Amino acid sequence: QVQVVESGGGLVQAGGSLRLSCTASGLEFDVYAMGWFRQAPGKEREGVSCINWSGDSTYYADSVKGRFTISEDKAKNILYLQMNSLAPEDSGMYYCAAHVGALVPGHHLETGQFEYWGQGIPVDVSS
Repeated sequence: QVQVVESGGGLVQAGGSLRLSCTASGLEFDVYAMGWFRQAPGKEREGVSCINWSGDSTYYADSVKGRFTISEDKAKNILYLQMNSLAPEDSGMYYCAAHVGALVPGHHLETGQFEYWGQGIPVDVSS
């Protein structure tokens, strides 16, 4: 059974920082990539960032470049998303996802590229 679990969300003031963590277990195949997605109320889920598990490639949505950083701790099997300079528009439910297999080039941040998902964790940025 595949389990993807997020932690570290919560309420933060605009301009503040937050770090999300994610662990994935029970995968029957090697993980090609892991990523973070978010969904605001009434909006579709969008890709935020993803990383090859080897750590040699990272991808970011234009809206978070320069503010968010994705990283991994292979020894502890933890994926992180460091979020700085948070703004109210960053609010939403954040999901960690795992991908097994080859990503389609140019579509790294598409939700359809990821097969296993966590339950999500809320991030609420106040004005």
